[in-house]
Amino acid sequence: MQAIANVNTATAADPALAADEYLAFTLGKEEYGIQILKVQELRGYENPTRIANAPEFIKGVVNLRGIIVPIVDMRIKLNIGAPTYDQFTVVIILNIAGRVVGMVVDSVSDVITLSPGQVKPAPEMGTALNTDYLIGLGTIDERMLILVDIDKMMSSAELSLIEQAGV
Repeated sequence: MQAIANVNTATAADPALAADEYLAFTLGKEEYGIQILKVQELRGYENPTRIANAPEFIKGVVNLRGIIVPIVDMRIKLNIGAPTYDQFTVVIILNIAGRVVGMVVDSVSDVITLSPGQVKPAPEMGTALNTDYLIGLGTIDERMLILVDIDKMMSSAELSLIEQAGV
């Protein structure tokens, strides 16, 4: 009974842990997870229309059923090497702070359910690495997912950059 009380306290204290389903995706050799509730849909990669003066990580925009959606390439944004686009490249359409944004990833694998006990806090990296957007590390058997808070990763400053670019 005590363990249940602790789990409930943990999820109440940290709402990020209350959502226990994550969409697993890869960038380079690492596997990441974002809360499934943020995902609107998955699409294959198509070349977006480039916007002049947009930051390099904003690949451009696509028309998604009448909504103009900015497309952010996460490999460029997170400095994970040169992006390649192939049949496995996926655009995850997200709903962030009332805006629809597309996120380009190398591939999507599955939806994973993690209990609060399977989520470990993100390690402190000092000032060398910004870990503000990390929820923690999810572990399932030998698999480890880097769990990201997509709201923080796509910060309001970047959303305003997208707006300034005319998107």
